Amino acid sequence: MKIDIVENVLKYNKDHAAKNRKLFEENNVMVLNLLSSPGAGKTSLIIETIKRLNNKKKTGVIEGDISSTYDSEKIQKFTPRVVQINTGGACHLNATMVSSAVKKLKIKNLDIIIIENVGNLICPVGFDLGEDYKIVLSSVNEGDDKPVKYPPAFIKGNLVLLNKIDLLEISDFNLEFFSNTVRKLNLDSKIIQISCKTGIGLDKWIIWLENAVSNKCYK
Repeated sequence: MKIDIVENVLKYNKDHAAKNRKLFEENNVMVLNLLSSPGAGKTSLIIETIKRLNNKKKTGVIEGDISSTYDSEKIQKFTPRVVQINTGGACHLNATMVSSAVKKLKIKNLDIIIIENVGNLICPVGFDLGEDYKIVLSSVNEGDDKPVKYPPAFIKGNLVLLNKIDLLEISDFNLEFFSNTVRKLNLDSKIIQISCKTGIGLDKWIIWLENAVSNKCYK
């Protein structure tokens, strides 16, 4: 019985993700599903991304949290195009939640939608939202063992951003170990080292993002 229920939930989500993907393609909007543990810097990354795009690419944000509007209020200082999803305890967003949130965004006027998933490297990985890319954000202060402990996120991720690289010199984070482990899990996943605090590497991230948008336009 439990197996049937799980299969039905995943099938239902898959169907809604397909509808989302079709909608995004029809409106030529590129969608990112941003995954990380709590405290890795997802909200900071979104803010710095919006600032650096500087309206060259119109960006909307879907903010996922178990409760509160704290992060979305931060983002609203830089763009009005933010929709909050409070899951009420669920540890991930699903395609239906995203579908409801998208209705509140004027996606015809958008180039990019960034979905900030709930802070968790386990549950969100299994739920397709209709996104083009899964972006995994890890940070130096979390330790270098995240790819070992949570391999599915890094296996399915299209890009790994290693944040808070400015802390590398004062930590015991083994960059070689982290990078080698990621590449063993996913040869196609690029790693970009960044610091949302100092700006290190954010230019490389923006270049990757703009290229991804350009590629989307020619699908």
